[in-house]
Amino acid sequence: MAKEMIGNQITASTLSKLAQYDTPTICNIIEVFEVRPKDVGFMDQRIQAAFPEMPSMVGFAATASLRSASSSSGNAYAMLEAQLKVMEQLPGPTVVVFQDLDEPPVGATFGDVMCSTYQAFGAVGLITSGGGRDLEQVRALKFPAFMGSTICSRAYSHTVDVGSQVCVGGLEVQTGNLLHGDANGVTSIPLEIAVEVAEVAEQYVAAEALVIEYVQSTGKKEIAELGERRRAMGEAISAIRRHVSGK
Repeated sequence: MAKEMIGNQITASTLSKLAQYDTPTICNIIEVFEVRPKDVGFMDQRIQAAFPEMPSMVGFAATASLRSASSSSGNAYAMLEAQLKVMEQLPGPTVVVFQDLDEPPVGATFGDVMCSTYQAFGAVGLITSGGGRDLEQVRALKFPAFMGSTICSRAYSHTVDVGSQVCVGGLEVQTGNLLHGDANGVTSIPLEIAVEVAEVAEQYVAAEALVIEYVQSTGKKEIAELGERRRAMGEAISAIRRHVSGK
């Protein structure tokens, strides 16, 4: 990125740190901050990783909505330039987020041409509540994609709106939101805590390792020892919670 400092004091270094961790870990760390209920802030089972083998995706949302039914036919690329201009205004790498307005989806949201274009203009991934196609070609681009289905044809796919709030997988997404996704799904990271989430991630992983390393090691296990390690993990996480809350 041309600028080290990006939105709300979030630096390129912060984004790099966030990308080192899987999305469930990021979700767990967000819970420590107690800034939102535990059952909100992430996409549900309708959105699945097209390429679960790819590493974590982190970027700022660039939202759009589309339709593919013949009753609302339009040019698939008519609003592409407007979309790319929105992406240029974002403070860092972009995640393109589409809400498919057709119920159920009629055509594919993306293929290799669209993904290649978005990637060329700074996108690091794409999410759609609709379908995707050209999956082998998109995999070759090493471009993370998340979708609701696979559809071989684009039908009359065209963008209806760029930049407005969308709802994908039950998550309300606005342009500029910070998203993190991997094989496990997609979550939103509140901008106001993103820097701290990255800073305490290593400590949180170390806390969990107190239990994980014990149960995954060789040798006979003792319930009492497991209990001690679980208590130690809880204390370590509580210490992180006190630190981020300032108490």
